[in-house]
Amino acid sequence: MSRPEKLGALLDSGWRPRSVHAELRANLIERLRAGDPVFPGIVGFDETVVPQLQNAILSGHSVLLLGLRGQAKTRLARSLVSLLDEWIPAIDGSPLNEDPTAPVTVPSIERVKREGNDLAIRWIHRSERYHEKLATPDVTVADLVGDVDPIKAATRRLTFADPEVIHFGLLPRSNRGIFAVNELPDLQARIQVALLNVLEEGDVQIRGFPIRMPLDVFMVFTANPEDYTNRGAIITPLRDRIASQILTHYPRTLAEAQAITDQEAGTTRVGVEVHIPTPIREAIELVAFQARKSEFVDQASGVSARLSIALLENVISNAERRAHLAGVQDATARPSDLFTAIPAISGKVELVYDGEKEGLAAVSRMLVGKALAEAFELHFPGAYDDEDVGDAAPKKASVYDAVLSWFRKGQDLTLDDHADDSEHLTRLARVTGLAAFVKKHTKPRDDAELASLMELVLEGLHQGSLLSRDDDDNGRVYGDMLAQMAKSLSR
Repeated sequence: MSRPEKLGALLDSGWRPRSVHAELRANLIERLRAGDPVFPGIVGFDETVVPQLQNAILSGHSVLLLGLRGQAKTRLARSLVSLLDEWIPAIDGSPLNEDPTAPVTVPSIERVKREGNDLAIRWIHRSERYHEKLATPDVTVADLVGDVDPIKAATRRLTFADPEVIHFGLLPRSNRGIFAVNELPDLQARIQVALLNVLEEGDVQIRGFPIRMPLDVFMVFTANPEDYTNRGAIITPLRDRIASQILTHYPRTLAEAQAITDQEAGTTRVGVEVHIPTPIREAIELVAFQARKSEFVDQASGVSARLSIALLENVISNAERRAHLAGVQDATARPSDLFTAIPAISGKVELVYDGEKEGLAAVSRMLVGKALAEAFELHFPGAYDDEDVGDAAPKKASVYDAVLSWFRKGQDLTLDDHADDSEHLTRLARVTGLAAFVKKHTKPRDDAELASLMELVLEGLHQGSLLSRDDDDNGRVYGDMLAQMAKSLSR
């Protein structure tokens, strides 16, 4: 529709006001009936969180999104903006986005009476109707609701009995829109009390003035269960007034986790094209899955999806750096790149006491090792799997016998992070049967991916305690496990 600039023209256009809750509900119904995505970009919640949030909107409820860090709570809250009408009219000059047909402040009520159909209208885009506040202990009632502004009173020569001396907080300024409070338990209890009337009666009261100003606001809160004991709590009356509490969760499948990471990570590199073999890409996601079940990691704290995002970016960057050093335009990620990306992991996991004893770096390396082992087992036979060697054979041999035999002859293999793809493959090709084994079970797209998968096999055998591995600043040395044990005992 056209956007009239005067109240009279607005009324003649047939426009009729509706509340924010009615607006969200109507636009949600329209999308549901059309089969359109309701919350584009939200992955992994289609059968759990999203239906519950849709029910809350249809019910006209305020919402609390409760979940551990990195579970897309804020992103989900911000996505609600897409369900608002694209444009709405408001009284021009009003700080509260007031409906021209139903003003709520004294100055606006007087303007409507005085100017009538000539009242100036401004149109507000949906993007301007979402306000967000991070709850911190220093937030005051004045920040959220408002207070008397002595500077305004002095400069405009108003008495403190004049309603125009009120300075409105962020909540009234969210009138006819969405107001989100992140990390609600961090808000002091006496400040949470100020939200009670908004949720139950839909109005606010400004200190010193006997006014009740009805607000039209959709309220959404986020909270982390860990905060209930560590930093604060949601007071019972406020929790009771939040109509729908929705539990979020981490991605439950590898495919969902990859989709989230691919959506959020910065993977483009100018000047170098980095290829990540499928097993290596899966291992990057599996690090977070391993962390979320590790006995060394504090599960109450959670493991954010940001771990996988930062890890993917760091792995790509290490491969890119290798390409720049070699002066080439292409690079392929390797298992060792995950170990060089430990800094992307160590800052995103909270350790329990046993983990602290092991050390953050050691736990991070252990998580990477387990993730690589799981990725290895997704594409290759298990380290202890057997194969038939003929009907006449009295027993079965390990499918890795050819590879392990090479190491049992006292030979070892040194790999480092600086060798280019060609040199990397040359070194790995020394291991008898390794390349043929990889080609038998996978289909590498080129020699660089073949070398990456060959290294993954060696790492998988090491994680299965069939090969030893010594790490130092110059690289990694794979060798026979029994020989390494004998060497250790002789010291």
